[in-house]
Amino acid sequence: MTNQTDQAQYYIYWLKKNSKLVFIVIAALIVLLTSVKTVAPEQEGVVVQLGKYNRTVQPGLNFILPVGIERMYKIPVQRQLKQEFGFRTDDPDVRTRYAAEDYSAESLMLTGDLNLGEVEWVVQYRIIDSYQYLFRVRNAEGALHDMSEAAMRKIVGDRTVNEVLTVGRQEVATSVETLLQEMCEEYENGIHIDQVVLQDVNPPDPVKPSFNEVNQALQQKETLINQAESEYNKVIPRARGEAIETVELAQAYAVDRVNRSEGESERFNRVYSEYINAPEVTKKRLYLETLERVLPKLGNKIIMDEQGSNVLPLLNIGKERIQAPEPLDDNDN
Repeated sequence: MTNQTDQAQYYIYWLKKNSKLVFIVIAALIVLLTSVKTVAPEQEGVVVQLGKYNRTVQPGLNFILPVGIERMYKIPVQRQLKQEFGFRTDDPDVRTRYAAEDYSAESLMLTGDLNLGEVEWVVQYRIIDSYQYLFRVRNAEGALHDMSEAAMRKIVGDRTVNEVLTVGRQEVATSVETLLQEMCEEYENGIHIDQVVLQDVNPPDPVKPSFNEVNQALQQKETLINQAESEYNKVIPRARGEAIETVELAQAYAVDRVNRSEGESERFNRVYSEYINAPEVTKKRLYLETLERVLPKLGNKIIMDEQGSNVLPLLNIGKERIQAPEPLDDNDN
C-alpha cells in the first residue's frame, strides 16, 4: 500500500513539474485530430469556415483549421443512392429482408378514375453538386423524399387504375423520372435522378380478388386474340397461295390452248398449200395417215368379198381360241 501511494505522489509531482510539456502534447494531439481529414475516393469534402462555405476539396489527405474553426462535410458524389417508398429494406443480402412496418401512407394513391392503388417504387439518384446539396435546400434528403412522393401522386392521378396496374407502368416510371428531375433543377438541390423503378403495384387488399379476376380476363382476351391471329396466319396465306396457284394454272392452260391452236392453224395452212400444189397426192396421203391412226383402235376385223355366198359361219370372232388338250404320254398312267 505504501509503494502505491509513493508512486501516485511521484506521478503528481512529475505532472506538476512538466505541466507545460503535457499541455503542449495534448494541444498538439487536439490540433492534429481536428485538422487532418481523409476524403474517400467516392467522396468530396466541403469545408465550412465559421459556418460559411469556404472551399471544396478532392479525395485524399486534406488539412483544415483546427478546433472547430473549419468543419468538413464529406459528400458521396460518386455513389448511387436510393430512396424507397412503400417499403424499407432491412438486409439486402442473398435473401432480401424487408421491414415489417406499415408504409401504406406513402404507397396508397388515388388514380384518375377515382380508384385506389398501392404503388411501391425506388428512386435512384446521385449528388452532382455538393455545394447546392448542402446550402441551397435545407435537408435535401427529406426534400427529395417529399418531391418524389408528390411527383408519383401527380402522375398516377392522371391515369386509370388499369394503366397503372398493367400496360402503363413503364410510362408512369418514365414520367415520374422526368418530372422529378425538373423539380430538382428548379430547386437547385444538386441531385441528378438516375432512374425511377416501380417495385410493385397492387390494388388494395379488400378489392385484390376482383382485380385479379379482371387481370385474368384480360390475359384470356390476349390469349384468344393471339390464337385467332395464329389461325388467320395459317389459313389466309394458304388460301392466297391456292388462289395464286389456280390463277397460274389457268394462265398456263390458256397459253397452252393458244399455242396448240396456233400450231394446228399453221399445220392446216401448210397442208392446204400442199393440197393446192398436188391435190390427189395430198388426198391419198391424208387418207392413209387417217387409216394409220384409226385402224389400231378398231381391234380385229375380217374383210370379206361382198360377192361371196359360200362362206362358212365364223364362230367366236374376236374371242380367244380354246386350245385343245395335249395328248398324254404312255408314261403318264
